[in-house]
Amino acid sequence: MKRCGIYEELGVRPLINAGGSSTIVGGGRLDPRVLAAMEEANDTFATMEDLLKRTGEGLARLLGCEAAFVTSGAYAALAVGTAGLITARDPQRIAKVPGATDRPNEVVMQASTPDRYARAIEAAGGKLIEVGTPKGATLAQLEAACGPRTAALLYPTHCEQEPGVVPLSEVAQLAKRRGVALFLDAASDIYPLERMRALASGAELVTISGKYYGSGGSTGILCGRKSFVDAALMNNADAFESGRLPAFGRGFKIDRAEAVATYVALKIWFETDFEARFAEQDRRIDVLIRAVEGLPHVKAERAWPRKGAWHLFSATLDEAKLGKTAAGIEKAMAAGEPAIRIRSDGSRLWAAVHDLKEEEVAIVAEHLRRHLQK
Repeated sequence: MKRCGIYEELGVRPLINAGGSSTIVGGGRLDPRVLAAMEEANDTFATMEDLLKRTGEGLARLLGCEAAFVTSGAYAALAVGTAGLITARDPQRIAKVPGATDRPNEVVMQASTPDRYARAIEAAGGKLIEVGTPKGATLAQLEAACGPRTAALLYPTHCEQEPGVVPLSEVAQLAKRRGVALFLDAASDIYPLERMRALASGAELVTISGKYYGSGGSTGILCGRKSFVDAALMNNADAFESGRLPAFGRGFKIDRAEAVATYVALKIWFETDFEARFAEQDRRIDVLIRAVEGLPHVKAERAWPRKGAWHLFSATLDEAKLGKTAAGIEKAMAAGEPAIRIRSDGSRLWAAVHDLKEEEVAIVAEHLRRHLQK
């Protein structure tokens, strides 16, 4: 494993990331073209107002929506988007967030679409109304929850195929019928590209997480209808820093390198040859599968969750016969040398290979075999 001098200086333990592009490891691995754009931005100054405007226009063109701007992650997009819903570009209300409650501030969502990031709604003064039970909700229940205080219907799009969840198309029709905004948390819903564009252009507000498509771990996008995006932007950091408004979103600022990274990474994403991308992932996954072939009480295979942007290695364990648990193996590999991050879910282990360096694939394979032996 390659040495990392700054980690050594700080006493930080490096790890091999087979757990995917997640916040817990600081996002994903940046494309050299993204790093080059960040270096250019680092070398030359611009006003953030101009940069946010121009990168937002570029993002909107790529996504096929009316407007967009770069945020400090999808959580920030949820928060400033909610602030915009509540304030509706009124400076007096903007000054009161999160206490601006004289306008509708309720955000309705299905209890069967758990989204711990929905706390961002409350941070901006929104009131979450959960409908139904964790096992499901009905369209009639959602409609009954919509009243004069309803500002939006929140829909985490990754939950669309889960049992008991009202389909997005029906919720969209309900939002239109009741005259409330449709707010999509589409943080990781970045493939197929046609779906990504359809989501971005099909609601009043949509959040996207930058780390999933190759931008920095602290970047995201808020996009959708121009009037709603503009209202959110008035609650964002630049409006505060310019002195125009005492905006709630001051804590969600980004720098110029993050702004260009978010745009350049999305441009690269839309130029990606996904057939080649998946073929490379499958080649790496086959290395992991071959490493554990023949081991008793282990069934290894490829997985493609919800036709997402990543193919995964999956190993289902007969924990009782193996004498080990998937969670225990996850912890043991993280504590090993080198530290390797994989993930567990019930009796299943899974690994993402897209953030691995080529030489790390064989290391992960070797350690998987060692830990999956009885």
